[in-house]
Amino acid sequence: MIEWMVNFALQLLETCKDILPIVAVIIGFQLLVIRKPLPRLKKTLIGFLYVLLGIAFFLEGLDMALFPLGSIMASQLTTPEFLGINPLDQTIFWQTYFWIYIFAASIGFATALAEPSLLAVALKAEQISGGTINAWGLRIAVAIGVGFGLALGSFRIVTGIELYYFIIPGYVIVLIQTRFTPKMIIGLAYDSGGITTSMVTVPMVTALGLGLAEAVPGRNPLLDGFGLIAFASLFPIIAVLGYAQIAQWLNRT
Repeated sequence: MIEWMVNFALQLLETCKDILPIVAVIIGFQLLVIRKPLPRLKKTLIGFLYVLLGIAFFLEGLDMALFPLGSIMASQLTTPEFLGINPLDQTIFWQTYFWIYIFAASIGFATALAEPSLLAVALKAEQISGGTINAWGLRIAVAIGVGFGLALGSFRIVTGIELYYFIIPGYVIVLIQTRFTPKMIIGLAYDSGGITTSMVTVPMVTALGLGLAEAVPGRNPLLDGFGLIAFASLFPIIAVLGYAQIAQWLNRT
């Protein structure tokens, strides 16, 4: 218990150091540029305290649960016993890792739906559009995009195909879709890529990628373990643009 408290205190100290530049910028602009005292100073200080404690607990939770869990799941789903293959057999086909793709798609879908930033943006978009943009439909579209992206990214790690073979064609598709998508959804669709790579999604995605790269024979965690977040950012854009195009087509028929 004492050891955990010491580690948490160190984590809290590191968090304070990370938050300090943000506080300095806000206070600096408030006092030197706007030249007015901070409004509701007491509530602001309490809010910063909550932020510090929340981030510190969150980072501690990552180290204790999410990162190990992602690595453990990846290693368990790639053991020769689970896959039903000979441990000495070096010729392993990409189809052998079928359950990895299913797990990646499922965890991507679930984490995207659980992402607080996506929920906030979806509700605000529905409110501003007067109900034209459905919050639940937007969240489902983004979650499908993240799930498909992570499944495809896991396939890339298993096969060892270079990252740019997927990312460049993906953004070409985005550019083509942008040309034919209703203008009011374009900015929201592009933002959806960044929304999903936030507090809930990134830790699980990173842990999954590194764990998978460590477990698959012939893969380098440094070269192959990263890149899943790029898929999690790209394919929600494609999914939301596609969702808007389908909705537009249905309204015309």
